Amino acid sequence: MYQGKIIAERYGEGYDEDTRFISWSMAKSFTGALIGFLVADGRLVLDDPAPVPAWQRPGDPRGDITLRQLLHMSSGLDHTELPEEGGKTVFEADTNRMLFLDGAQDTAAYAEARPMEARPGEKFEYSTATSIILSDIIARTLTKSADPEVRRHDTLRFIRGRLLEPLGMDGTYPEFGPNGTFLGGSFIHATARDYGKFGEFLRNNGARKGAQHLPVSWVRFMKASSENDPAYGGHLWLNKRRPEGRNQVLFPDNGPDTIFAALGHLGQQIVVSPEQQLTVVRLGKTQDDVLAPMSAQIGRIMALFPIRG
Repeated sequence: MYQGKIIAERYGEGYDEDTRFISWSMAKSFTGALIGFLVADGRLVLDDPAPVPAWQRPGDPRGDITLRQLLHMSSGLDHTELPEEGGKTVFEADTNRMLFLDGAQDTAAYAEARPMEARPGEKFEYSTATSIILSDIIARTLTKSADPEVRRHDTLRFIRGRLLEPLGMDGTYPEFGPNGTFLGGSFIHATARDYGKFGEFLRNNGARKGAQHLPVSWVRFMKASSENDPAYGGHLWLNKRRPEGRNQVLFPDNGPDTIFAALGHLGQQIVVSPEQQLTVVRLGKTQDDVLAPMSAQIGRIMALFPIRG
């Protein structure tokens, strides 16, 4: 999408503009925006301790974790996203256990039960479980009910009313777990055009068709570097160099550092360049060993467009 209009669109055989594609971790950026609505409403406070009941016992260090630290992936909780990060098997990594194995019946309880491994705000650790905690906070803020159907209903109504309907994202469906928690770290199903609308929404700083839905200040927060990783903001990836030892995720040597992205497993990408008035959506199934070349190619395509002040 260039200057708000689709200028190029292509699908593989059997897929078209009405096909819904899984988001994987692009969902995290949706979750970051949803938290912003509740902060704007005064129902959550960015630098207050996160309202998680399981952490409120006296002496529990998790009670000091703030919403900002969760959004920055710096909670200090012992979450292992991928097996190779913790020397675990694929069945032992927290993300797989939480989504598909022993934690699947109550993903939020699994994520929130993990102990601390660092002080809050001290360490960056990318984690789907962290986004599930934020999704649980959304549900608890919207309803006091523990009934899964009530949690699902109230959260879905909120997502549709504040985000999907105002943006015209009619082909988007959030997925929920058995306990009624939005699976906001991994599971949104949407058309390529709907993903493009979300990217354009953030490119326009939370506005659409002249209406300001999400405060500009919140989108700026999402696009600002966190303390522990310059390439990660408030549940958004940024086109900046990462600290030594961490894989580069975008193309910091090719394109302005104002580029940001929602990124998902196997190469799902919404890449946005405000200075180029450009949003690029790429969906598919790309294995890790060829993911970097694919991302670099998107950078080269984006570099064809002029940078405007």
